[in-house]
Amino acid sequence: MAGLLSGLADLGLGNLENIDIYEEPEKPEVKKKATEEKVVELQEKDFIYDKSWECPVCDNKFTSKTVKTGRVRMLGMEKDLRPLHEGIDVQKYDVVLCPHCGYAALTRYFPHMTSVQAKLIKEQISQKVHLHEYKDETYSYLEAVERYKLALANAVVKHGKNSEKAYICLKMGWLLRGYAEALETDENATEEELTEVRAQEENDILNAYKGFTDALQTESIPMCGMDETTIDYLMAALGVRFKEYERASRLVAKIITSPSANARTKDKARELKEELLTELRKNK
Repeated sequence: MAGLLSGLADLGLGNLENIDIYEEPEKPEVKKKATEEKVVELQEKDFIYDKSWECPVCDNKFTSKTVKTGRVRMLGMEKDLRPLHEGIDVQKYDVVLCPHCGYAALTRYFPHMTSVQAKLIKEQISQKVHLHEYKDETYSYLEAVERYKLALANAVVKHGKNSEKAYICLKMGWLLRGYAEALETDENATEEELTEVRAQEENDILNAYKGFTDALQTESIPMCGMDETTIDYLMAALGVRFKEYERASRLVAKIITSPSANARTKDKARELKEELLTELRKNK
């Protein structure tokens, strides 16, 4: 009995005359591939892209690595409002640095510049700075810390507000905490490195606390994108950390009784109150 494809030899396709027309589909392989794709973990580079900027000091155009905000998933928030995200430490990418003149600032502040401030930066930063060149796909913690220090130096030189300088210190403290966490899982890291990074974090957070304290005497709220309740909570949390219990207690009480504070913030304030009471009992 002739096969379904007999006669193809006359067309030069004799090798196909006896082929099974109903080949078994390669479903197991497809399923395996799909399974493999599901377990592929996104890398840090997958959460960032190169955003274009124009420097308000030297007018040059450049790109800076920026987080794809719609791509990252927030996991939670620590007591001092440090946000935690899956697969990336977003603090590493919140400083924009012009590679031409050395002007650096947090993203929210970078475009804002007066002519007087630009002149100060040109004289005291641009004419003296020697920037390191980094070509990796992501910013390392060391590079990110360097960028924050440049942002703080620029803020000082341009006579930025105390709130801006305090916010840089706060976010640099968060960054250093992430750095310390990375060192804790690094087999090549030394105890000396870890101790130094933790000490730097403590110093930065303390300076943030001092800076916001000064800013609250002279600046209006909202401050650094934070409303009054958020600022009060942050200062209460930092007050507990630095043992300024009377101030922290006053702020916590203000939040709990505030008609404008939302339920979530009030719950966090109550947790802070419990910690505060524990600390006070310890010090009796």
